[in-house]
Amino acid sequence: MSLFDPAAPVAAKTHSHAAYRYPVGLEGQPALVTGANSGIGRAVALGLAASGADVIVNYIVDPVAAEEVAHTIETAGRRAMAIKADVSNEYDIKSMFARAVAYYGTLHIVVPNAGLQRDAPIDEMTLEQWKAVIDVNLTGQFLCAREATREFKRRGVVSAVSAAAGKLVMMSSVHQEIPWAGHANYAASKGGIMQLMRSLAQELAPFAIRVNAVAPGAVRTPINRPAWDTPEAYRDLMTLIPYKRIGEPEDIARAVAWLASDASDYVTGATLFVDGGMTLYPGFATGG
Repeated sequence: MSLFDPAAPVAAKTHSHAAYRYPVGLEGQPALVTGANSGIGRAVALGLAASGADVIVNYIVDPVAAEEVAHTIETAGRRAMAIKADVSNEYDIKSMFARAVAYYGTLHIVVPNAGLQRDAPIDEMTLEQWKAVIDVNLTGQFLCAREATREFKRRGVVSAVSAAAGKLVMMSSVHQEIPWAGHANYAASKGGIMQLMRSLAQELAPFAIRVNAVAPGAVRTPINRPAWDTPEAYRDLMTLIPYKRIGEPEDIARAVAWLASDASDYVTGATLFVDGGMTLYPGFATGG
């Protein structure tokens, strides 16, 4: 049975890929997206390119997939380069940003998207599981934000290109708000991203650097496949989502592209929830 079988008890709303539209106006604004070889990161990289940006495609595993994303961007007429870097490693991040700036001359948009889960009940969670998630999901975003800020401040505002000196769009989750039993490390990392983003937005606004976050709900990606890959799981998931469809990676990409554009120039320190209304039910504990 298809997940979108019209005979299923809960009908799933879907949008065709052709229905997605992206903001324009990111020409001349090179972007860097971490974890861009799959899932949400891949969609964000392609969405920014569709909006006019050249893109650095970061990855840590599956170089073939990363090169495929870069090739797709180049085929569409933008420049792209895939760079392997562990976002939890300070040396790797410094090296990646140096290569990106050398290649494009600067960066205007940075999307620290890379993330992972290592789930366990708290009494069974190892320190290694805790640290793996915090190091990638939270420390990785700190390291990327620090290097991005250094480049944005160095260059300053180029008004012919963008009203802001730089745009940092951090990837959070509905679990910055919704607790998630059995996933304490993941929820803690996303709660940390919320306050990291808000603190940076307050600190960097005087430099015309905008910092915001996107918080996905349930999105059709491999990281949460058990929540949507059977008709039964999908029907259960729909009880948590008022809008009655799962999110697609392109939903997140469009939100990121808007936050990276001058259309959102007076927006900073905001978390944009892209969740079909999931956070309207804060007692539930499933999401992206």
